[in-house]
Amino acid sequence: QVQLEESGGGLVQPGGSLRLSCAASGSIFSINSMGWYRQAPGKQRELVAVITSGGSTNYADSVKGRFTVSRGNAKNTIYLQMNSLKPEDTAVYYCNAGKVVVATAGGVYDYWGQGTQVTVSS
Repeated sequence: QVQLEESGGGLVQPGGSLRLSCAASGSIFSINSMGWYRQAPGKQRELVAVITSGGSTNYADSVKGRFTVSRGNAKNTIYLQMNSLKPEDTAVYYCNAGKVVVATAGGVYDYWGQGTQVTVSS
């Protein structure tokens, strides 16, 4: 009913930049928030950045000042601009849509993308 499509991952050298994109599609009435999480090998999935429908943002301390989450002009699209990347940013990055009201089914659900690999290495 709802799909999240991510793009923009890849290999980058330390100090470099990448931009991730996420577009939500399907029978969406509304989305409370969209954000990015990441999971490195052997570690738990963690919040990176989130933006609410009202435009409020929240960031993990480890990415503040380096990463920026924003909404695109297209509806239900977000971006994650990642600058000054470090090797410890290496992870699979997942897009999340939180508290999605599904138009055809009713109810409120969370959805996840399939993940995109970000590797920071020289």
